[in-house]
Amino acid sequence: MNHIKSMTVQEIGAVLKELGQPAFRAGQVFTWLHKGVSSYDEMTNLPQSLRATLAEKYPLYAPKVLRRQQSQKDGTIKYLWALEDGNCVETVLMRYHYGNSVCISTEVGCKMGCAFCASTLAGFVRRLQPHEMLDQVLFTQKDSGEPVSHIVLMGIGEPLDNFDNVMRFLELVNHPDGMNISMRHISLSTCGLVPMIDALAERKLQLTLSVSLHAPSDAIRDTIMPVNKAYPTAQLLDACRRYYEATGRRISFEYAMIHGVNDTPEAANLLIRRLKGISAHVNLIPLNHVEESPLKPSTRQAVQRFQNALNDAGIPATVRRSLGGDIDASCGQLRRNYSKKS
Repeated sequence: MNHIKSMTVQEIGAVLKELGQPAFRAGQVFTWLHKGVSSYDEMTNLPQSLRATLAEKYPLYAPKVLRRQQSQKDGTIKYLWALEDGNCVETVLMRYHYGNSVCISTEVGCKMGCAFCASTLAGFVRRLQPHEMLDQVLFTQKDSGEPVSHIVLMGIGEPLDNFDNVMRFLELVNHPDGMNISMRHISLSTCGLVPMIDALAERKLQLTLSVSLHAPSDAIRDTIMPVNKAYPTAQLLDACRRYYEATGRRISFEYAMIHGVNDTPEAANLLIRRLKGISAHVNLIPLNHVEESPLKPSTRQAVQRFQNALNDAGIPATVRRSLGGDIDASCGQLRRNYSKKS
């Protein structure tokens, strides 16, 4: 990890040791970086000479706000950040009764090609580094003036496609000398990369795994999620069972309600059969309309029928509260609109 903010305390310590600095300086630098400083000059308990050396060897860059939109309905704030190389990513700050949650991006663009998502429309560019994920949390907190207690890796990109960088980000954001955000306050969403779900299970992290299922069968899922052709529904659900056995953590299944596609009583009954024996919660998501997509959101009545069927079968199902509908708050919309205008 060449960027100093992507380094662990131990790695920073190794850098400082080469500069002839005492071991305790590593903790000081790490803590300052995780406060979201934009310059080494803000690290007032470091010698001026050390600050100058670090600025030369490991320059800092603060992401710039390209767009900031705040919902008049619920206070949700959506950011479009400019990164150091000129690419941009989205972050959303959402307010809940239990605290503030920030939804971050893990990649610039997305290669997964889900038919209902705007994130994939501009194509995949690159993976984000750990510090670029961390900066989304830190600078959203700084700009909004609101403390962040929960993190959702559900913005632009597939987190498990950027596995090593995401694992390092989780290590950093969980560190007691940094933001110290509990793993139980972190949710990671995947479209279903089976080998990486197994790799995540091996780490036995106590985060919440959210699986973007969105269909009960291959016949439906193949039409809206290309990843299903590589890892069909049965393989994905088997991986989910293994994940639960390894971690003891209940899985959350994301299910976007799409009119006439996956919202029928037949689809509900099939989903009930497929989830049998899995400790799961189903999060029904009213589809956010994407201009370039022909898919339409289900009616309220269809969503209610679907939820009732799952609950009656003993599968906990809730309907996600829709936030930021007046500010293009769903994944990829703000970046997509900005790119088209640019």
